[in-house]
Amino acid sequence: MRLDQVRVFEKPWGMYSLLKKRADDANPIRIGVIGAGKFGSMFLSQARKTPGFHIYGIADLDPGKVRTGLADVGWPQEQYEAKSFDEARRNVSTFICDDAEALIRASGMDVIIEATGNPAAGIQNALMSFDQGRHFIAVNVEADVLAGPLLAAKAKSADVVYSLAYGDQPALIAEMVDWARTCGLEVVCAGKGTKYLPEYHLSTPDTVWNYYGLTADRARLAGMNPQMFNSFLDGTKSAIEMAAVANACDLVAPENGLLFPAVGTDGLPEHLKPAGDGGLLETTGTVEVISSLNRNGSAVANDLRWGVYCVFDAGSDYVERCFADYGLITDGSGRYSAMYKPFHLIGLELGISVASAALRGEPTGVAQGWHGDVVAVAKKDLDPGELLDGEGGFCVWGKLFPARKSVTLGGLPIGLAHHVRLKRKVRQGEPLVWHDVDVDETLDAVVVRREMEQVFAPT
Repeated sequence: MRLDQVRVFEKPWGMYSLLKKRADDANPIRIGVIGAGKFGSMFLSQARKTPGFHIYGIADLDPGKVRTGLADVGWPQEQYEAKSFDEARRNVSTFICDDAEALIRASGMDVIIEATGNPAAGIQNALMSFDQGRHFIAVNVEADVLAGPLLAAKAKSADVVYSLAYGDQPALIAEMVDWARTCGLEVVCAGKGTKYLPEYHLSTPDTVWNYYGLTADRARLAGMNPQMFNSFLDGTKSAIEMAAVANACDLVAPENGLLFPAVGTDGLPEHLKPAGDGGLLETTGTVEVISSLNRNGSAVANDLRWGVYCVFDAGSDYVERCFADYGLITDGSGRYSAMYKPFHLIGLELGISVASAALRGEPTGVAQGWHGDVVAVAKKDLDPGELLDGEGGFCVWGKLFPARKSVTLGGLPIGLAHHVRLKRKVRQGEPLVWHDVDVDETLDAVVVRREMEQVFAPT
């Protein structure tokens, strides 16, 4: 056979080629989005430009806001005027509704993206998705940290993919960890950057905008939720994301919580190594978040506020020489080096998870075990009868615990520290436990969490 007769590219390679083939075959991936906030809107801005994607439906408590958002990200109005799922399927258009269950059950749905940020809703939507045979992308990392290992097991039993969301930091960190291990390198530490000072743990929705350099009026005009943004600031979101990374990558959660050391990119291998080798870590194979601010409030040089990183060990003299030969930044010994990505694009990158699940049957990060948990800690002295207001609120912040320590303590998960009343006085800085609050043990989220504790409790 002559070379000009050989079909070299008989089978497409890479997800983009596979997506184009799905488009050419008029067999797009049908996608449902639950929650069209910032993350969802960023994904939707790109999804209409991605071949092989069909946004089959969007469920949100405020459908009018969804339509406004779609117009803002450039969707033509005729694309989202479908009056039913049947019409959306026939016309390859989008049906907007306020019923997440109807969306999950829609005939022919392939992938559900859950972006509500509500852990109870996330767990309920995940279980329904598994029951209907839908792949499930958990933008809702709060739900993943509350019960991710059990959800992953239930998804496997249902023969569907349960996945962390690419574009969010945990999935990007998991990708780096996988890269390092596939190269035969030992992972020493993995994590992300953020803006942090110790006083932020006590921040409330009333004080949050001062730390961001905004007025309350300016934030309100921009549609910014003070409680959500406060969860980014007070350490809760960092703890949640590092618990997800520890669980997905079989890494250790620090015994006494995150340190938030002030470290720039040049200092990653020098500082994020075990204390026995001159670093800050109590052990190897752990997670940590680095601050873009020194403790006096000044900026860290070459900070990684928006990015992610992975520190790894050469493991031999030969590899140490290779690090030097190819210009890697190392610690003083030459043994430890690091890679980092200075940004994450959240929803703009989410299509990677959708394509990976639907085309390859692979998650972009998923819990492998239960190693990290996030426990509610009092921001102030709390009195009996007080109603907790959850992540980012006035009462508690979330601290990363080893799962073993959380179980021994009976720690109250931050994802369940919402709309529950205290039964005893709790001092500022004290972790809350299950017995401190009145919990409705019949709620789906509580039932699933209790089941996870029984099945996956570390010994």
